[in-house]
Amino acid sequence: MVQTVTEEIESFFRNQVQGDPTLKNAYLLVHSDTREIHLNLAEGPGEGTGVSPTQPVFMASVGKLFTSVILATLHEQGHLSFHDPVSRYLPPDLMRNLHVWRGRDYSASIQIRHLLNQTSGLPDNFSSLLRMAQADPTFAMSPREAIEWTTDNLKPRAVPGKRARYTDTNYHLLGLIVEHLCEEPFHAVLKRLVFDPANMKAAYMLHYSQPATPAPSPEAGFYIGSTRLNELKALAGIDFAGGGVVAPMEDLLAFMKALTGYHLVSRDTLEIMKNDDARLYPGFDYGYGIWKVRPIPLLMPARYRSWGVLGATGAYMFYHPELDTYLIGSFNSTSWQKRSVRFMFRVIDLLSKPAQKE
Repeated sequence: MVQTVTEEIESFFRNQVQGDPTLKNAYLLVHSDTREIHLNLAEGPGEGTGVSPTQPVFMASVGKLFTSVILATLHEQGHLSFHDPVSRYLPPDLMRNLHVWRGRDYSASIQIRHLLNQTSGLPDNFSSLLRMAQADPTFAMSPREAIEWTTDNLKPRAVPGKRARYTDTNYHLLGLIVEHLCEEPFHAVLKRLVFDPANMKAAYMLHYSQPATPAPSPEAGFYIGSTRLNELKALAGIDFAGGGVVAPMEDLLAFMKALTGYHLVSRDTLEIMKNDDARLYPGFDYGYGIWKVRPIPLLMPARYRSWGVLGATGAYMFYHPELDTYLIGSFNSTSWQKRSVRFMFRVIDLLSKPAQKE
């Protein structure tokens, strides 16, 4: 019997998860209005209660796109410009020696757009702080303290605006800017400017907030190796606006449809977010919290051209314009950080095959 494309995708997904005994759970949502496709799948042994597509999933750095949407909204409302110096919104003591590169202080040269598209040149603090948190269960650090620790202990990597270097430090600063401008905690702004207008009723921010309407299934576990990280309270301070969004797949689809439908930001603003970018890795450019697949002859076929966002736990949330298809999911394991991209490309391969009757 010839399988339909949705059957092929489902079989491929389940086989991938079942083939990795280290995975506890994994999730995949594929949606296309024009192709009349909607798959929402969960696979894996679970953590004692089985798995369900309705489970809220921690999406790691996928949350950066939510943060960039907040900044874009504040830009549209006239509260800031993408080209504003960050020093306009951060206290002088936090700005002091923030970016000293080869004996010269570039702190005043950092613009909001440099934080958004990862071209500030600032060092990444996340890996170092996460190791400290894993080694000491009592470890705690506020987002501001994380920035202060970074300034004292790590060195910048480049002059602002010159090259892209992926760093959570940029998004910590953006979160603090949001709190300064809105005079609210970041998680409250996230709910008001993103979750509510996108109708994400079951979404929340890990260790900060609760959903408006709890999902019927428990939060899925996410892992480094065999270590479950959901209860690691230190993530609140060291992840902050660089991640932290927890939501079921259907809520994440609602967000992406609201974004691509220009219900969160205008068409013009979304184009800026996508196209004010820099080359990050081979085959990937980085806009404002947005990863863009850049085809490379022979290595990265043009059929993979899409945009979205990736997370270290094997999380992904992408839109493929040519196929008019959303690809959202997570393997909830850092061992799938790179493999999730290859998985997503394989799904695109299946979707790109000549149309079959569903």
